Amino acid sequence: MKGVCRSAAPLFTVAMLSRLSCLLLVDTKALNVSAPHIVFFMVDDQGFRDVGYHGSDIHTPVLDHLASEGVKLENYYVQPICSPSRSQLMTGRYQIHTGLQHSIIRSRQPLCLPPDVPTLPEKLRQAGYSTHMVGKWHLGFCRPECLPTSRGFQTFLGSLTGSGDHFTFQSCDGAEACGFDLHDGERPAWELSGNYSTLLYTEKVKQILRTHNPNKPVFLYVALQAVHTPLQAPAHLLQRYHSVDNRLRRHYAAMMSGVDEAVGRVVQELRERGFYRNSVIVYSSDNGGQPLSGGCNWPLRGGKGSYWEGGVRAVGFVHSPLLAGKGKVSRALIHISDWYPTLLSLAGAPLGDSRLLDGHDVWESISQGLPCPRTEILFNIDPVSRRTSEPDRRALNQSGFGIWDTSVRAAIRAGDWKLLTGNVGDGDWFPPQTLPGGPQQWQTMEKRQDQRGKSVWLFNITADPYERADQSEARPEVVKLLLARIAEYNQTAVPPRNPPDDPVADPQLHGGVWSPWLGLREAEGQKSSRAAPNGAKKGKMAHCKVCKLRALFKKVGSRLHRTSLFL
Repeated sequence: MKGVCRSAAPLFTVAMLSRLSCLLLVDTKALNVSAPHIVFFMVDDQGFRDVGYHGSDIHTPVLDHLASEGVKLENYYVQPICSPSRSQLMTGRYQIHTGLQHSIIRSRQPLCLPPDVPTLPEKLRQAGYSTHMVGKWHLGFCRPECLPTSRGFQTFLGSLTGSGDHFTFQSCDGAEACGFDLHDGERPAWELSGNYSTLLYTEKVKQILRTHNPNKPVFLYVALQAVHTPLQAPAHLLQRYHSVDNRLRRHYAAMMSGVDEAVGRVVQELRERGFYRNSVIVYSSDNGGQPLSGGCNWPLRGGKGSYWEGGVRAVGFVHSPLLAGKGKVSRALIHISDWYPTLLSLAGAPLGDSRLLDGHDVWESISQGLPCPRTEILFNIDPVSRRTSEPDRRALNQSGFGIWDTSVRAAIRAGDWKLLTGNVGDGDWFPPQTLPGGPQQWQTMEKRQDQRGKSVWLFNITADPYERADQSEARPEVVKLLLARIAEYNQTAVPPRNPPDDPVADPQLHGGVWSPWLGLREAEGQKSSRAAPNGAKKGKMAHCKVCKLRALFKKVGSRLHRTSLFL
């Protein structure tokens, strides 16, 4: 198959953007590029169209400028939901190789990024970097060793769960489990409640830069909570979009403008503190936008949670004085797992056993337009998500040619071709959400029925990036080849780790805060058994049983209350 690698603050003023532009007119030969500063911006749920240079109605002058003076990644892929994308950034490994192939990591789930898999910040620290994280973790926190400060980051200010209020930092997992989720290191940062998350995280990054020696390399992971729901923004940002009648789109756009300004402030701080001339800045969304929550992926098909292009094709660019070629558009096939080996290579850090990695070093493809080492992407194989409503299982077996059970949710891209099997998510196209009547008027404008009774789709993404012409029946030989490739990958998969929620994780059992709940009692029990009489450890065990009972009664009571509301 043919490969695809080819070569409360005011808006930023034109003068400020011009100052940023002047920074790019440097002699890169004079720079010390042995250990560049690395700043990685991860934006939550930004739609493919939701940036100015993709034709958005949202104003993003800073992002547009940085991308235009850097390299736009226009064949760049992530995962369709939060935890999978973040896990692959941190490890360089596909979900099937970490056991995280099913869904996100839920707040009460005793699950986290495997502790035996080295992370990007851990490797960078070994190479002499200072490592700092602000923003959303969402890679599990059931045990202390799962926390960001235990996985390579020297400092952390942010949230552990998947979403929460952008001002109060209250986060809920269902109606029955809510708690505070803003942490400074390993302690709850109660005193910072009331700040808007995007502004708070930006100020923290600036503080880090002001106290750091620019001669020592630094890795900043800026994982903004925006533009994830709940859709909230300060009044001065909302005012800019007062003419947008669609309330969801208005709030979403205001949040996106906040992101744009945040990136600009960080870049300005890099310049003023002497970091910029030896920095690599990466910008990425973690998945596609959610059309029902204000996002827009038009003209791509589908959205967040789906393996259609709208769910996995992301906004991404690289901006750096160290780029050999600037003002370029890269069509190289790049996946979020590639940042792990790429950034470690730039840092001069050893990769370890590269056979364990699914990512590729793509810096020369980005910077110089050289041939790309990646020719395919396995998006996922999720045996937990299967089509169970198909009336005839034999038809599924026939569609899999005896090679692959096509009821299993899976997706792969190889060269120009993309194959999807199973329940891959809603496959609609959602036009730009600017109609005055809100979602009711555009939600059914382009409904497609081609998902009914089907479990296999094939598209030539290069010729048909909007996935409108299914080729599965016309090109059975390509279907067979890609099904066989999925089956090969599946032979290397580890079992999915998807434990049930633990009622003991309820924040109300831990001072009203989302925090680790496993391992702590074991450690305390061991200490008390050494220092206290025999009955002390039993007391701890009894207390733990009481906690479980309290959590169970609360959960049942909450469900009974919700049920009574509908009687």
